[in-house]
Amino acid sequence: MSTVSRMQKSFDWLALLGFFALCFAAAAIGVWLTGDAIDSWYRGLNKPSFNPPNWVFGPAWTVLYSMMAVAAWLVWRERGRRDVTVPLALFGVQLALNAAWSGIFFGMQNPSAALVEIAFLWLAIAATLVAFFRVRPLAGWLLAPYLAWVAFASVLNFEIWRLN
Repeated sequence: MSTVSRMQKSFDWLALLGFFALCFAAAAIGVWLTGDAIDSWYRGLNKPSFNPPNWVFGPAWTVLYSMMAVAAWLVWRERGRRDVTVPLALFGVQLALNAAWSGIFFGMQNPSAALVEIAFLWLAIAATLVAFFRVRPLAGWLLAPYLAWVAFASVLNFEIWRLN
């Protein structure tokens, strides 16, 4: 293996770490925006019977953010063969909307505004999934569980809004 290809391989791995850092930074912002609302405000809300226990969310989001990072990295790796500007821009938009939802729902304690925002989030994820699939099908498939989870979260958000 040549020095150039070893450097390229190292750069690829650093980029993967960068995508993990980006995704988990969005997660950290969401946690920061949530504050102590889960133990206070959220605990007192009426929730539907299908509301998962709080402990489920951490592991679920860890897996989802990891899959998101790998998907974005796979698309980024195609940059020499395809234009990946729009797919990665869409990825950034959905990631920002993802973090914003926590601030609206938990931080502002506003399920109705969060319901509107999560609809935009779902659409942004769907657009990103399609754009990723066109570049690298595996990257699109890696976003499918995320889209499904946010669809579930949308129903949960709606029910919490309706019940309160």
